[in-house]
Order: sequence, then C-alpha cells, then structure tokens
Amino acid sequence: MARGDKSAYTDKQKRMAEHIEEGYEKRGVPDEKAEARAWATVNKMTGGGKKSGSGRGKKVNLAPAKKGGKKGGAAAAKRPAAARKASAKKAAATRAKRAGTATKRGAATKRGAATKRGARRST
Repeated sequence: MARGDKSAYTDKQKRMAEHIEEGYEKRGVPDEKAEARAWATVNKMTGGGKKSGSGRGKKVNLAPAKKGGKKGGAAAAKRPAAARKASAKKAAATRAKRAGTATKRGAATKRGAATKRGARRST
C-alpha cells in the first residue's frame, strides 16, 4: 500500500479525520497541515487503518483529541506579566460592556423567578 493511501481506513475513521481537519482549518491552520494533523490524530486514537475480522478491534483512545486544551496555557505563561495583565483588563472591560445590556434582561427574569418562589412558599 502506497504512503497516503487511505483504503485501509474505515468510513468512520475518514469522517473523524474530516471533522478534525475542519476544526484545524477554522483555527487558521493551512489546508495541507490541517489534513496531516487530522490523520495523525486519527492514527493515534484508533491505531491506524482498521483491518477486518472478528476480535481484531481495539478501543478508541480519546486522549489525543482532548490534548489541545491542556497544552494551551503554555504560550500565555511565557508572556510577560504586564502583557497578561493588559489582556486581562481589556477582556474584563469587554465583559463589563456586554454584561451591562445582559443584566437588564437578566434582572427582570430573576425578579419573576423570585416572585414565583415566594408565591409557592406562602401556600
């Protein structure tokens, strides 16, 4: 079998690779690199192309698919404290702006819920 030949992979593995590739592309990874990473992830999770036959299957290891979120903090930790602090302040300001409109709607909902609870208790 030639390198890059995907005939040994099941339809499910091909769908997995396609889905993983789309995720990488959404994050701005170039097409070729996204495809390579996707297949590497599928290989790591499933042990490569599946062969037919009873009793030859292996469980899928989900750890490689969850690895990205755990590795994410390393880059931020290397940045200077002043840069991290500035980012945090900017994010807090953005959240406060957005929360200003959301709290007006949320306050009415909370009041409505409180009256309902109060009505239930008095009966």
